[in-house]
Amino acid sequence: MEANHSSNPVALRAGTKSNVSFGLSTIGERKVIEVHTGGEKLGALLPIDGENLAEAARTAYRQRLPLICYISSSGADISEGVSAIHSWGTAAKEFVNCSGVVPLIFCVTGPAVSGPALLLGLADLVIMVDESYAFVSGPNMVQQYTGEDLSADGLGGAFMHASTSGVAHFVVPDIESASTLVAEILAYVPDNNDELPIVIPCSDSPVRELPDVGAIIPESPTGSYDVREVIESFIDDGHFLELRAEFASNLVTGFGHLNGRPIGLVANQPQSVAGTLDIPASQKGGRFVAFCDAFNLPIITLVDTSGFYPGKDLEWKGMIRYGAQMAFAYARATTPRACVTLRKSYGGAYIVMDSRYMGNDVMLAWPTAEIAVMGAKGAVEILHREANEKEREELISNYEDRLLNPYIAAERGTVDRVIDPAHTRIELIKALDMLTGKREKLPRRRHDNTPL
Repeated sequence: MEANHSSNPVALRAGTKSNVSFGLSTIGERKVIEVHTGGEKLGALLPIDGENLAEAARTAYRQRLPLICYISSSGADISEGVSAIHSWGTAAKEFVNCSGVVPLIFCVTGPAVSGPALLLGLADLVIMVDESYAFVSGPNMVQQYTGEDLSADGLGGAFMHASTSGVAHFVVPDIESASTLVAEILAYVPDNNDELPIVIPCSDSPVRELPDVGAIIPESPTGSYDVREVIESFIDDGHFLELRAEFASNLVTGFGHLNGRPIGLVANQPQSVAGTLDIPASQKGGRFVAFCDAFNLPIITLVDTSGFYPGKDLEWKGMIRYGAQMAFAYARATTPRACVTLRKSYGGAYIVMDSRYMGNDVMLAWPTAEIAVMGAKGAVEILHREANEKEREELISNYEDRLLNPYIAAERGTVDRVIDPAHTRIELIKALDMLTGKREKLPRRRHDNTPL
């Protein structure tokens, strides 16, 4: 998508030297508030810079327009003393006020150090240019405290943030590519939380069948496949914009269109640790679901998971707390939600992947779906420990016939309909058409207490 980028950024205070400029800009056909940091001393922030950042956020909030920030800053200017930090704190507060009201998209085009680096954690989406880097404490500080000798790129480079920390949603080669990507992202999200995403003209038939999609699932219950092939089969023109592709690869998140309607997609990825959920995947999924809900994007969830990844390291690091983030995000989401179980859906992971009992609107399943507490082998080993090998084989087969099929779940009301995989696109479009006017009243309270 062409960026069609025009802007007229201005400094907040005429006659005052500032490393921050902002103004009304046009990206594609969308109006945005665009901010640029940079200038002398690698864009070190002066007190006036923090005030300009804060005023840019206030302007975006008042005008209910997306806030696009191009960040290149080495942090607070040491020669200005603590006042430079105070102004950064003011800016951070205004960014938080914008959160969930207007989309916050940050593009890191150079260094982002200390305070500016923390601003990235407040953004909805972060794009990093290849040669950029971001960290709270730099290589010199790390070496003094830990003895480790790291380069700026090794400590906080774009690749590290895309694959390890999860800070970067996208990595692009240059600023022009970043602007083009911003234009593409804006095609999926509205200007603010009071608006619905813009439905675009669609030439992809709403009744297009998918004759080959069922064959993507291997015959073996442990066989691997790429869930992105399933996603690309039913969304418009097969165009899927994946977020955080290198981070927590066992869960896939991203944007697509369905009959011209922008949607968010969440899916277990069997190619990576068998699609099980761990701490990074829970963080990734919970944050994405919350973003979609904030900006009225319908959420489609595809399920194929055998549960949470086991291990003492995960449990000691707080799997309970982080696993709850997924459950929390889905449970409080009021945007239209449809879920399709493709194959395995076991245990606690079945619940948190937008099950009926998390409040989803439409629950569909392919005939290959297995919805249960656990797989047949594990269940038999617990329930029939004394059985010999031949008896276990018979018990496993019996368990699979009685419990591991979607029709049992449909009889109990946990699945609305078992569908032909070829009709997945048709059924999802019908579901979202039905949910177009969905509205939910939220309980009156100051805010919820998200598990962090």
